[in-house]
Amino acid sequence: MLLPAALFATGLMPLFADGGQFARIVESLERNLLTPIPLCFLLGIISTRIHGGIKIPKELYYSIAIFLLMSIGFIGGHELSHEYQLHGVSTIWKPALVTLFLGCLTPITSFVVLRYVGGMSIADSAGIAAHYGSTSAVTYAVANSFVEQTQHPADSFLPTLVTLLECPGIAIALVLGAALSAKERAAKAADGLPGKPVKKSKLGEALYEVMTGQSIMLMAGLLVIGFVSTQFMDEKGFQPFYEFFQSKGMLFRGLLCIFLLEMGLVAGERLGDLVKVGPFLVAFGILMPLVHGFLGAWMGHLAGLNLGGCTVLAAIVASASYIAAPPAVRLTLPEANPTYSITAALAITFPFNIAFGIPIYFEMAKWVGAQ
Repeated sequence: MLLPAALFATGLMPLFADGGQFARIVESLERNLLTPIPLCFLLGIISTRIHGGIKIPKELYYSIAIFLLMSIGFIGGHELSHEYQLHGVSTIWKPALVTLFLGCLTPITSFVVLRYVGGMSIADSAGIAAHYGSTSAVTYAVANSFVEQTQHPADSFLPTLVTLLECPGIAIALVLGAALSAKERAAKAADGLPGKPVKKSKLGEALYEVMTGQSIMLMAGLLVIGFVSTQFMDEKGFQPFYEFFQSKGMLFRGLLCIFLLEMGLVAGERLGDLVKVGPFLVAFGILMPLVHGFLGAWMGHLAGLNLGGCTVLAAIVASASYIAAPPAVRLTLPEANPTYSITAALAITFPFNIAFGIPIYFEMAKWVGAQ
């Protein structure tokens, strides 16, 4: 807890203590909240809580999810190709290293806080840490849309960083949980104490599932396709593909509204689980993203990202996975309670980031000096 506390004291408190900064955060919140994307999310929550009749067919939801992931990867590969043609790897290697470092750090800080401050079990701590060590592609899409609306578009290679951030956090949290749980069970057995029988964890299988899962395969695969096709296709032949996938176009943003409506419906169903997870996990789901978000904004600035890039990196570092992480945790840590991790990621952190977090990360990025 010392690291998060120190970061909060030295980095976040001055940000909120400044009256001008606070006013700008409120203004940013208004700009972010009163737009179709977060309002569709809010509509989904309201509809669920009042037993409304909005239903999104699962086939449509999955199709939109596939399109969004493909779009993020394809446009990222296209922009990465341009960046490579202009600058080689000189502009991306520092942000890539910072992203990998943060992907390794966030699950460790999450695990330490959950285990030693919250007093949660090793399996539950590691399971939740796996979710918070990974990232949410939808949070990336909303953050990217936000910085474009503020006329501060993010660096073109940010989708590459999203892909880099997806895996390390899950892997490290699972290794921590599997190793420490096995050690704890061995110690109990040596002392002759009864231990709860659990299924043998399958770490290798879980990591394979993460690496070959839909999210990473689509984003990484389309990133490569976008990069290669930009390099070898003529501009006229490439243009129809670009117009279909472009993240600034009406198709992408319209489908994102439908996707967020479905996310609101799902989050609304899980609001009742907040009673089960308790006040500590609610506080964790809000405060830990702020700490991770500050780290993302600060280290992104040190790596040379612009204001929009720092904001988006902060948002994805502060986000929590609810697609790639759950099946991996079930495979490796079957004793972990999924209610804790999924509720924290989907019913606490995701709504907080969409509604409040992204504008706050934008102000954090400005405060650390990003331009």
